Amino acid sequence: MCCGLFSLCFLVCLTAGPIQSRPTTVSRWEAGTSRVKITPTKHLWMSGYASRTHPAEGTLIDLWAKALVLQDPSGRQAVLVTMDLVGIPRGLSRAVCHELQAKYGFPREAIILGVSHTHTGPVVGSNLQPMYFLNEQQQRDVDAYARHLQENLVKLVGQARQNLRPAELAWGNGKGTFAVNRRNNREADVPRLRELGRLNGPVDHDVPVLSVRDMEGHLRAVVFAYACHGTVLDFYQWSGDYPGYAQLAIEKTDPGVTALFLAGCGGDQNPLPRRSVALAEHYGRELAHGVVEVLSAPMSPIGDKLAMTYTEIPLPFAALPTREQLSQQTHDKNRVVARRAQLLLTQIQKDGILSPTYPYPVQAWQLGSGPTLVALGGEVVVDYSLRFKRELGRDRTWVAAYTNDVMAYIPSRRVLHEGGYEGGGAMLYYGLPSPWGDKVEERIVAAVHKCVRQVREAAGVSNPTRSSTP
Repeated sequence: MCCGLFSLCFLVCLTAGPIQSRPTTVSRWEAGTSRVKITPTKHLWMSGYASRTHPAEGTLIDLWAKALVLQDPSGRQAVLVTMDLVGIPRGLSRAVCHELQAKYGFPREAIILGVSHTHTGPVVGSNLQPMYFLNEQQQRDVDAYARHLQENLVKLVGQARQNLRPAELAWGNGKGTFAVNRRNNREADVPRLRELGRLNGPVDHDVPVLSVRDMEGHLRAVVFAYACHGTVLDFYQWSGDYPGYAQLAIEKTDPGVTALFLAGCGGDQNPLPRRSVALAEHYGRELAHGVVEVLSAPMSPIGDKLAMTYTEIPLPFAALPTREQLSQQTHDKNRVVARRAQLLLTQIQKDGILSPTYPYPVQAWQLGSGPTLVALGGEVVVDYSLRFKRELGRDRTWVAAYTNDVMAYIPSRRVLHEGGYEGGGAMLYYGLPSPWGDKVEERIVAAVHKCVRQVREAAGVSNPTRSSTP
């Protein structure tokens, strides 16, 4: 896969010394970063695939949690935390945010918790709970890891706050081309279709980049994103997959740089071909190369005001199963079906009913006169990022997924009606009672438009939008 010319060009980029392309104006921001290794010290059960048959066997590359705290000239602070994990559950996310508010004063809207969605990370708390059949000791180990992760994330943010220093912020957009719409292209056919230029289905190949430099112009942190699953690797070694390799490559540009990866709306996107370490490294280098190209060119400076908002909307399910139906499903030959039914019956016993809705998180940050960062929960399909950039401005809208709560796939109306794994089948593995209702896209789009309008107005940024009618 690796082209000699590509490798040579990339090596030149990385060895030419620290990147010092300064923004054209000086801001009065402050920024601080910190990191902590979150590679399990025990061979825990791995997340991502229902076909797992035993715990992890070792480490390919370490997993990391990283924090970037930003403070605008008025003293308003926000924190982005990224993790090399497949997902986090709502309970863990809420507990972390509660502690960050209690200890450091961060309001909920000022906290984004994002995961890379690597499929070679550990099971985390109740995330994808019906997928795994753990013995008592394995479950205790998983629970202990989640508790330790929560402690580490809170400490991590405190350390990043202590590291606040004057900074210059800028942003730009690059390209990455290895994501393929997995619903529209058979994996085995992808090399031939790519060569013929006949890959099908929507994709989002943008690579948004936020740079943080010190007052001398030295790069200190970079946030970047791509809309694609972290599914190159499917073995039993801890690994950040291609996002982990991309972060490592960017950080080699300078020992002081912290690279943070946000997953985009890649719920229906796979890195293809895949299933080898060489390909994971290759895609990581390709993505890093796209980031370095942006950093090496003039970037757009960011103004001096940070605006933020966060909401949870009641996202409706389709028809809910009855208690009788669930009781019957506990005897199903498919043990995942039986386990989900047992979990839902436990929920009924506790709450009296199954909730007809799920509290879905929608968040937006306006970074001065720069990008509007929209942060969505779950495994969001690519239709959403393409739509929001079309309606809210492609050159000013950055859409992240897999943030704050990874509770399920989030299909568009098109994907919901088409069905399949992303359209509803995966709800089984997430332990939710049914597919989403028909208005899933309509509800999310309305909430995003409202949040974006609010933060743009608060930051004094114009908000021309197109119709939000699905």
